[in-house]
Amino acid sequence: MASISLKNITLDFPVYGVSGRSLKKKLLKLSTVGKINYDDGETVVIKALKNINMDLSSGDRVGLIGPNGAGKSSLLRVLTGVYEPLHGEINVSGKVGSLLSLSLGLEPESSGNENITIHCMVNGMKPAEIENKRPKIAEFAGLGDFLSMPCRTYSSGMRLRLAFAIATAIEPEILILDEVVGVGDSTFLDKAKKRINSIIEKSKIVVLASHDKEIIKSICNKIIVLKDGEIQFTGAVDEGLAFYENSP
Repeated sequence: MASISLKNITLDFPVYGVSGRSLKKKLLKLSTVGKINYDDGETVVIKALKNINMDLSSGDRVGLIGPNGAGKSSLLRVLTGVYEPLHGEINVSGKVGSLLSLSLGLEPESSGNENITIHCMVNGMKPAEIENKRPKIAEFAGLGDFLSMPCRTYSSGMRLRLAFAIATAIEPEILILDEVVGVGDSTFLDKAKKRINSIIEKSKIVVLASHDKEIIKSICNKIIVLKDGEIQFTGAVDEGLAFYENSP
């Protein structure tokens, strides 16, 4: 059974080479992830997440909402293992798939086909499974002979299409989404939306960070409101949205 349990998760980002005193003099308020602390006036520490507690099980579709810098993306990256928290306990049971910064992981000097192999292996696929999925990934990306060329020759739209096709080839039990992805031209975007909806329906747990209240209403059955790296509300979607809209 798929499950997620976070206990007292704290995530800090020390910023080296920046004087806390000089930064404090220049900036009265900075819109960023979490809160900024000044350690002895010298080291700047960004408090991205503070004492995060979360328990999710099969059937949960959770929307993360909050202002820019609330810690939504940081929390998603903790769930996918990209960030390791300073304190706390994480227990994730089930195969995790994510749609975050799609094109960042492509190797520019490797071909599209080589990137398919690399990223499918990273996601735990066996060689036989990769070869079984390769034609479907290629067809969905729609890049034709460009798959034999280095990714550095691709346009940004082509890189996103390939990255999306690879990322959505897996069948996760836990799906992590940072906004609902918009990829490429209108024709491909329609295909992408249908693919995402299909994955959401099949996933046992979905965690979606979004500013779009209508998308959260259409997908989620729970909501978490974040501000300054802390959970302000956990509960029903309508109640959470009302809490968020009425928050200072």
